Amino acid sequence: MAELRSFIFIDQLQPQTLCYISTWMRGSLPRRNMAAQIIEIAPGLDIEALTDVALKGADVRAGILVVERQFGYLEIHAKSTAEVKASADAVLEALGASPEDATPPQILASKVVTRIDHQHAFLINRNKLGSMLLGGESLYLLECQPASYAIIASNEAEKQANIKVVDYRMIGANGRLYLSGDEAEIRNAKDAAENALRSLGAR
Repeated sequence: MAELRSFIFIDQLQPQTLCYISTWMRGSLPRRNMAAQIIEIAPGLDIEALTDVALKGADVRAGILVVERQFGYLEIHAKSTAEVKASADAVLEALGASPEDATPPQILASKVVTRIDHQHAFLINRNKLGSMLLGGESLYLLECQPASYAIIASNEAEKQANIKVVDYRMIGANGRLYLSGDEAEIRNAKDAAENALRSLGAR
């Protein structure tokens, strides 16, 4: 029986969170404000059979299908929230699971770094896929498990604060999020990201 590590519903994909994920997404590209579902399971290869269930269960498109060393990931999206939920429900039925069976998120690290040094900004920018971090901005850093929860943290932070999405990693052992902006907005983003995870059971 597969372990349901995350079962994340996003009601409206925000522009920067969407654009970031689209830089490496190999499937169908979603559009702004579409609904999406992210599913993470173990063992990873089981995501293939669940993708078949998801795509046959409703009129949705698959953006991400990744089999990583230990975990499998699927992202589906559609204009219709009802179709996304119908597809997600079909996956749950196949798993014999409910959303409450997903592993709750755990916040491993959370830090605001104010007035980032120019050298530090340069080093971060060498390894990012999102917006440019500028010296003098404030930076919010989040690390969580399971990794896929990083996307909901990014999406909800972007809803609530005027920030830039510098980077987020939602595949692997841990998820990571980098957001930048002025200090007040970054602190708002931190609260929004962590509240989103706590609403899903984070401790």
